Amino acid sequence: MKLAILSRAPRSYSTQRLRTAALDRGHQVKVLNTLRFGIDLSGDEPDLQFRGKRLSSYDAILPRIGNSITYFGTAVVRQFEQMDVYTPNTSWGIANSRDKLRATQILSRHNIGMPATTFVRNRADLVPAIERVGGAPVVIKLLEGTQGIGVILAPELKVAEAIIETLQSTRQNVLIQHFVKESRGRDIRALVVGDRVVAAMRRVAKGEEFRSNVHRGGSVEPVELEPEFERAAVRSAQIMGLRVAGVDMLEGADGPLVMEVNSSPGLEGIETATKLDVAGAIIDHIDNQVAFPEIDVRQRLTVSTGYGVAEIAVHEASDLVGKSLGDSGLRERDITALTLHRGTTVIPNPNSHHVLEAGDRLLCFGRLEEMRSMIPSRRRRTRKVKRLPKEPIHDVRPE
Repeated sequence: MKLAILSRAPRSYSTQRLRTAALDRGHQVKVLNTLRFGIDLSGDEPDLQFRGKRLSSYDAILPRIGNSITYFGTAVVRQFEQMDVYTPNTSWGIANSRDKLRATQILSRHNIGMPATTFVRNRADLVPAIERVGGAPVVIKLLEGTQGIGVILAPELKVAEAIIETLQSTRQNVLIQHFVKESRGRDIRALVVGDRVVAAMRRVAKGEEFRSNVHRGGSVEPVELEPEFERAAVRSAQIMGLRVAGVDMLEGADGPLVMEVNSSPGLEGIETATKLDVAGAIIDHIDNQVAFPEIDVRQRLTVSTGYGVAEIAVHEASDLVGKSLGDSGLRERDITALTLHRGTTVIPNPNSHHVLEAGDRLLCFGRLEEMRSMIPSRRRRTRKVKRLPKEPIHDVRPE
């Protein structure tokens, strides 16, 4: 495999470990400065220049895009995607993960547990917004902060108002988030590669500091994740379009609360804490995908007229729950199950004896009209209308 690591820090721990892991496995690897690319849109085919010369062909890239060059970096990754070069992290996944508001919106749509969060701009909306997330103390976050920078704990309502107004006066956008007291000063970083967590550590803040980032003096220790934490981490990364990600979670009273999904996670802290070869796991995943790429079903939705691919979710109220695939009636409706997704487990070509459970997802090929009838219609939000009492009607006649 010929691999390019896109990085502006060739001597950093993470870049060096990834490069060494690739070389140890017999791959060709180069570290390329992201800012030295030129996107060539002049020809019939998408192309890239590097240091003013046409870039040679690569099987895969591994983006390590810094926060300060997100726009240009994702444009370069997008060009590689159009050239059919494999990347574990999509350009849109990197861009979405960098915007805390956009990431929170995406994850909340998929029922990922997160601290209560709100976003407002008008001064008159501040107090109601803070009350909606549980009142003070609240955590105030800059939308594009990193490594704990731009994360402030406001202990009282008036303090929160003053901080937010000050930040907004400098044209900074901020999120207001519920402060999870039971997880004060500690969080969990899970390193997701593909469809599994390859390493996890708990970060503990130093002294009275509530931010547990290693860059702020926090300590780290290995941790064995409970299944619900692992599922939350893997789902969050995949929803964001990232196959390599660091997922930060708080240990809430009712389970994991996802704070952030990092598209360029550092490896030094987690490899030091766990003594695991995380860099090797990342390289192995990329190698496997290059050798046996995933099928992009979006490009194969209409193999023949009236047929295509769709995902069918097995809800609790579905009549499929408790039935085997053979007894589900799918084949009679001209529908074939290609894969069965159950939590973080993927079962390719499931046989007729597999019994369906609530929460399963079936990727199916078949008659589109039949599959469409099995997908519940979108819920419409209903708005309660406050009706005013009717005024009595007086019979007014001219005298």
